[in-house]
Amino acid sequence: METLESSLAQIPPGLDLEAEILDLKRKQNAIILAHYYQESEIQDLADRLGDSLALAQAAKQADCDVIVFCGVHFMAETAKIVNPDRTVVLPDLNAGCSLADACPPEDLARWKAANPDYAVIAYINCSAGVKALADCICTSSNAERVVASFPEDQKLLFVPDRNLGGWLNKQTGRDMKLWQGTCIVHETFSERKILDLKAEHPEAEFIAHPECEPAVLRFADFVGSTTALLKYVQSSPTQTLIVGTETGILHQMQKSAPHKRLIAAPFDGEEGCRCNECPHMKLNTLEKLYLCLRDLRPRLEMDPELREKALIPLERMLALG
Repeated sequence: METLESSLAQIPPGLDLEAEILDLKRKQNAIILAHYYQESEIQDLADRLGDSLALAQAAKQADCDVIVFCGVHFMAETAKIVNPDRTVVLPDLNAGCSLADACPPEDLARWKAANPDYAVIAYINCSAGVKALADCICTSSNAERVVASFPEDQKLLFVPDRNLGGWLNKQTGRDMKLWQGTCIVHETFSERKILDLKAEHPEAEFIAHPECEPAVLRFADFVGSTTALLKYVQSSPTQTLIVGTETGILHQMQKSAPHKRLIAAPFDGEEGCRCNECPHMKLNTLEKLYLCLRDLRPRLEMDPELREKALIPLERMLALG
């Protein structure tokens, strides 16, 4: 079988990839869903751009034959769970997620068995196997609503992000037990460097995603999901904002508030390291998007029994809005 590398090498030099992608999308009756962390040129081609919640909703409502998911594996997997009869493709099947990798289903199964009186809330950044073991899924956009949907006396396990879970405990007053997973992007922001940057720009606000470490979040003027951060940039009277999340969102932030100055939050890494970019998200490229639409592969396939089990907690989340 032809490899991805050989297919990439065969793309004619000078091919108008954007025009070809739009033409193939029409011919294949496809919809392109893209996360805010994708490269800007992919964002601009997407039919629907959003965070994990918006994209899960868009996948559920899709009226097409093919869903092209420009994001990471668990997102395309989610689209397949809610669309078993549609073709779901991902430009690069190796686009994974550190949070999903941090919580193997078999380990969660053992944790559940050791805590039989607890219900499980799973952050959507997890595998289908983990979703199948959960009582409800959440995203950073609706996590507080999902937690509040459980009775106050219901004991809860939260997987896989300890930082989002810890932030939720503070926001809701719950005492959920937390899986110790983290996002490789959001755990790298430097508390010291952010404080230095705030001192350099005293007029600036610092906004951050709840996947960031608690030491960083305590200095944030606003904490919210990817979409909430975008809306905050649009509505805040502040003209300079330091943004503590993956840098892909800056493209949409700048488009929606072109007069504002946006500064990517500094990270704790070596000079030249692009640590505040998700290496998995950035595996998707225009070339791979073109090939995936042309060849309709790589495809997301799933065991029917696993899909049905994973669908139940996803449907519970979607029913909450």
